[in-house]
Amino acid sequence: MRRRRPDEAGTGEVAELTALADGSLPPDRRAALEERVAAEPELAALLAEQQRAVDLARSAAADVEAPADLRRRIATDSRPARRAPMRRGLLVAGLAVPLILAVALAVRLTGSGSSAETLHAALAPTELLPAARGEATMTKTASGWRIELEATGLPRRDGSLFYQAWLRDGAGVLVPVGTFNEGRHVTLWAGVSPRQYPGLTVTRERADGDQASSGEKVLVGAADAG
Repeated sequence: MRRRRPDEAGTGEVAELTALADGSLPPDRRAALEERVAAEPELAALLAEQQRAVDLARSAAADVEAPADLRRRIATDSRPARRAPMRRGLLVAGLAVPLILAVALAVRLTGSGSSAETLHAALAPTELLPAARGEATMTKTASGWRIELEATGLPRRDGSLFYQAWLRDGAGVLVPVGTFNEGRHVTLWAGVSPRQYPGLTVTRERADGDQASSGEKVLVGAADAG
């Protein structure tokens, strides 16, 4: 009798192997299929492929905090539909495509929900602190623009002394976006768009009751889309 090639496995057979791999095959079918797998190297190879696919699905579900119903869809979509027999390579591809789509959807669902629009700004020193340098990443979110600032060469200011960051438009109108003591890992927030207020400056300030800028700029730059 001609020995069957691995690519001649039918969809139903692959479905049973997938069920065996993920532990959902009924007990009355498990023993018989395990005997066949032990006797046929081709089926053993197919089972190994299904086990890798199941492991990938479980790993994706664990890494992505997707809703419970989407996790169930990942597990369901990783099973091949019961259709006419086709080549094994196509069956394996059929398992991977819905899994990849489901994981991609999970990542989108667990994102911040914002537009992911991002701008950058390189900050140059002024004569007040010529050794200072900095850069900022501005990301649009549902709450406003999050500004991640990293700066060096800014001596720490404490007590009533602090740094203030500002956005500025072409007419020179300033919008305060936050205060901080030193330049490492600073997170600022803006309720206006850096596209309309592209200038970014950092000034030295003191708590003296005057909310206007001191004019003591230590870093200056402008937002761009680069």
